Amino acid sequence: MITERTITLRDRRVAVLEGGVGRDLVFLHGAGGLTADDPLLRHLAARYRVHAPLLPGFGASEDAPELREMLDVTLHGFDVIDALGLARPLLVGHSMGGMIAAEMAAIAPREIEDLALIAPAGLWRDEHPIADLFAMLPHQLPALLFHDVALGERLLTGGLNLEDPQFLIGFLVRNARQLGMAGKLLFPIPDRGLADRLYRIRARTLLIWGESDRLIPPVYADAFAAGLTAAAALHRVLIPACGHLVGAERPEAVLTALAQAGF
Repeated sequence: MITERTITLRDRRVAVLEGGVGRDLVFLHGAGGLTADDPLLRHLAARYRVHAPLLPGFGASEDAPELREMLDVTLHGFDVIDALGLARPLLVGHSMGGMIAAEMAAIAPREIEDLALIAPAGLWRDEHPIADLFAMLPHQLPALLFHDVALGERLLTGGLNLEDPQFLIGFLVRNARQLGMAGKLLFPIPDRGLADRLYRIRARTLLIWGESDRLIPPVYADAFAAGLTAAAALHRVLIPACGHLVGAERPEAVLTALAQAGF
């Protein structure tokens, strides 16, 4: 069971989703946010003690205008881990959260020993441009984010009509708040110099990608692998019949990949 609690960090509230028993695992979510009924969190909680902080502006986490750039957000991640009283947890990040996790491992390589990046953002290749999420309407997202488009429509809308005005109002209001935070890292392109810092990572690193990822195509797995040094023991897993939202489509495959990597 995943529950939510709030911690106080420098006089602002940070919501944290928690559950499970086992090794401490910190999960950093992507630009779409995270809820307690997320299938990946439920699967992870079967093996780990999961701690999933919501970034400022997401859910019940207060906005943090003082977090202006990548370094601020990276240090915020360490502040949250300290506030939770965790020592060298397994750090897992998806998409934007993977970008943050990689930055954390690069900035403090002796603090992050085990790292799993699920279709992380953070790099850019002109020959393989990443789609602009900030320009997307709801009906465009299932085909971009999922291998199984029908499943994507159900998961993203809860069965509501993507063209329904009431759904669109809620979607736009929520996204205006969330993407305000995400835009600092991802807009106009998700390149904040991470490529120049990947060599600093010393953690055992697992890269997980959906074979049908249309947002951040699997060629970026090669780019991440090329940037890591031999000091980062590397495992790579490509999950078939799966798009960008790996944790939603194949959460059991993510759990298996973590176990097989020895995490």
